[in-house]
Amino acid sequence: MLEKKFNLKRDVSLTLLVFYGLGNIFGAGIYVLVGKIAGISGIYIPFSFLVACIVVLFTALSYAELSSRFPYSAGEALYAKEAFNSKTLSIAIGVLISLSGIISSATILHGFNGYVSHFINLPPYITSTLVITVLCIVCILGIGHSVKVASILTVIEIFGLLYIIFIGIDKLPFETIEFSKLIPPFEISVWHTITLGAFLAFYAFIGFEDMVNIAEEVKEPTKTMPKAIVIALFVSTIIYILVAIVSILAIEPNTLAKTNSPLADVYTKLTQKEPVLLSFIGTFAVLNGALIQIIMVSRVFYGMSMNKWIPSIFSRVNEKTRTPIFATVFASISVLIFTLWLPILTLANLTSFLIFVIFTLMNIALIKIKLQRKTPDNIISYPIYIPIIGIIINITMIAVQFISLL
Repeated sequence: MLEKKFNLKRDVSLTLLVFYGLGNIFGAGIYVLVGKIAGISGIYIPFSFLVACIVVLFTALSYAELSSRFPYSAGEALYAKEAFNSKTLSIAIGVLISLSGIISSATILHGFNGYVSHFINLPPYITSTLVITVLCIVCILGIGHSVKVASILTVIEIFGLLYIIFIGIDKLPFETIEFSKLIPPFEISVWHTITLGAFLAFYAFIGFEDMVNIAEEVKEPTKTMPKAIVIALFVSTIIYILVAIVSILAIEPNTLAKTNSPLADVYTKLTQKEPVLLSFIGTFAVLNGALIQIIMVSRVFYGMSMNKWIPSIFSRVNEKTRTPIFATVFASISVLIFTLWLPILTLANLTSFLIFVIFTLMNIALIKIKLQRKTPDNIISYPIYIPIIGIIINITMIAVQFISLL
């Protein structure tokens, strides 16, 4: 008797998709790594976020067009197949993007241990195991439930960031602050440092590319996906820069770099109160980022399995929950292994490197598709110089990181 196949359910609107993207972006970056970025860029951290945004922008537009052309799961692996018609390359890219998502979740969960320690002191391996188990169950229950939970957590995240901005405006002595000192001079050494900070700040923008992997669960994906990507990037950039300014004015960069819960410490410095609320919000922000990454990785596995690139068990969809349970459990276990294995900066830099490589390949894929195929009607299409600039920027960022290691 043949096994009955079930399709994924289209249950994600534009609003839910934007919150899904923002939840991933915010959870991965500002709540966990803002202190580490300050340790690299110093008082020029807002410019590192600005450079990172510019780095991301061109590739984000390329993803917007690719998602409009091919609104299916397996995102990058599928785009590579359409461009290069190489099964080997598609599998390699699928593995790379899955690995980046797994490592990204592991990075985020280091931040979870930092924020939750304000409430309870447990060994990291216990908290990590418990939280990944809970996230795995949420993912299994269904995409509608998962994305709605992620959206609620995203609202909490945004509230926390806006709260920090509001407190900063209220408490900081702006009349005595020399803002001219926050503007970097035109010196190669200074901008090299800012660029190194941007390499890590770039990690804080990772998330828009994950949105394309739930395309088969999005309503009207051809129109909805590109809009959501651009909106998520625009909103996150503005909030990042404002929070970075408040953080660096509140706490000296080297001090900020040493904390595992940076925004909680900024709150304490500004209010002289225990950071109960911010620690609570930071905890949920980190949970949200990890939740979204697990969803993304499981959908990449699902899409690759549907294309017969990996075993069929990864594409088995449960009749009741309409989710790929085996793929979700496998992704969750993988996240746990990396969480317990590697330190946060190693994880974050490794994720950034993998993503830069993938972004470069995706920009090349879009150029090849645009040159070889006629542009269909009713899709988003950008000039060919957009992916070309994206390639140049991504390769430059990889080169800067390599030079810094010499």
